[in-house]
Parts: sequence; structure tokens; C-alpha cells
Amino acid sequence: MSTICLIGVGRMGEPLCASLVRAGHRVRAYDVLAERREAALSRGAQTADSAAAAASGADVLLTVLPGPAEVVAAVDDAVLAALAPGATWIDMSSNTPTDAEPCRRRAAAHGVGVLEAPIGGSPADAAAARLRLFVGGDGDLLERHRPLLSAVSDRVTHVGGPGTGYVAKLLVNLLWFGQAAATAEALLLGRRAGIDLGVLTETLAAGPASTAFLRDDLPALLAGDYLTDFGLDHIHDQLTAITALAERLGTPHDVADTVRRLHGEALARYGPADGELLAVALLEERAGILLRHPATPGAHSGIDVTDRPIGQGS
Repeated sequence: MSTICLIGVGRMGEPLCASLVRAGHRVRAYDVLAERREAALSRGAQTADSAAAAASGADVLLTVLPGPAEVVAAVDDAVLAALAPGATWIDMSSNTPTDAEPCRRRAAAHGVGVLEAPIGGSPADAAAARLRLFVGGDGDLLERHRPLLSAVSDRVTHVGGPGTGYVAKLLVNLLWFGQAAATAEALLLGRRAGIDLGVLTETLAAGPASTAFLRDDLPALLAGDYLTDFGLDHIHDQLTAITALAERLGTPHDVADTVRRLHGEALARYGPADGELLAVALLEERAGILLRHPATPGAHSGIDVTDRPIGQGS
């Protein structure tokens, strides 16, 4: 069993912490927020008053943070120097290859191995240890830490060398957010054309254009839930990162640009609110139609949604 320094005890980090403790690992957790450190204590972890203190003598540094800026701030020389000889840093944050590279070089200078394992899944998936991890880095290093990663995930996919895990996660997110927007546009148009929403969703889900979003995630929207597990500002940052990567690598990105622009407009409208489907909320607002099950209040077409509260799951 490993001694793990866990930095980041938020919506994903807290259930990850619990899973690691249950698996028998010694977890020493740190978060900038005192209440989150208290949450880690309640999950059976030890805590520290600084990231460097949490890292002291740890075999593994595990970062579960919202984005690149938080990772850069957390993975400094003091933290890396405090780790045990031969330690490994595993970044499970929503990061990018470009932003992570300075931290990777810093870790290498301290003799610390590096894996990236960005997360696919929700806090509920984290609590059930059924996350999907997109791992980039050395294959032998992954095999060394596979038992640890398997304590929090039921799908560990090695996608390639350094940077590829981050890119795979960004691409998954790009397609999901694109599917959400395209599905919403289709449903809004169908409703305005007079098709019953239930009939329309069943028809699309059973057809050749069916997607995981239609099958698994659309029911939440139809119940009035905008999936408030992730901030719209971070979503826009990720979409911007993937379009910038496409620009740098010289691949077409017209569709990606459209998805990014829509989420930028939603960010301008609603601010950095929590809600993975707030771009859909913007489309509903523009159409004057709420996509809801008939039994859900406000489900009829033509409702004025201009001034309704956004980002509260209702």
C-alpha cells in the first residue's frame, strides 16, 4: 500500500479520497479550503496545513484540481522536494499538455516520475469507484500504479505517451458538449415544428444518430437538471484549449470552434456558474422553449425563459 499525498478534496477529490482509504492506502490530504480538509478527515485521511507538509515522505502525489492554474500553483518545488525518493506524480486534473509541461519538467528535475490520468465521470461515479481514467505516460510506470488507480476506477485506458491522456479527455469533452448542443437544437426545432417531445426523443434515440448523450444524459435535462458538477468557465477553457491545439497541429476545427463559441456566449450570459448544460440553457432561452418532460413545470413551448434563474438545476 502507498502513502499518498492528495491535493484537492473537492467534488471529485473527496470521494476519491474515501476510495483510496478503503483500499488500504495511507492518505494525507491537503486543500486550500479548511472545510475540505475536514471532509478528508471524515473520510479517514490524515490532513496537513500545507501542501509540502502533506507531501512529506509520500510515495505518490495525486492532484485532483479544477484546472491548469490550480495545478501549476500546487505542484511547486517545495512539494516535489518533500516527496519520497522515486515518488510518482499522478495528475487527475482537467489539464492540457501545454500547461502541464512546466510541472512535468520540474518533477523530472526532482527525480519524480509523472503520469497523467484525467478523469471521466461524475462525483457519483467517483463515490462508486467507477471512473474512467485516460492515462498518458510511461507504460511501465502505469503498471506499477495500476492497483492504486484501480481503487478509484473500473476503466484505466493507456492512450499513449505524455500529453495524450489530457488530449483524449479534451476530445471526449468536445464531442459530449457538441452532442449536447446539437441534440438541443434538434429538439427545439422539432418542438417548434409541432412534434411531441417524448416521441421525438424516442425517435432520435432509436435512430442511426443516437448518442450516449441522448441515451444517458438527456433525461437529466428533461427533468430540469443542467448537471451542476462543473463550472462553465472551466468548460470554456477546455474547449479553447482543444481548438488552440487543433490550430497548432493544423487540423480542421470548424465544428469545435462553433461549440467553443456557443459556450463562450453562455459564459458571457450566465457567468462562471456551475452547469455542464448551460449552453443548452442559452439555446432554450433564445428559442423561448424549455425542453422538459410534460410533467415538469414549465415544459410547454413558448414559455418566457429570459429572466429565469440559471445554473441551479431547475
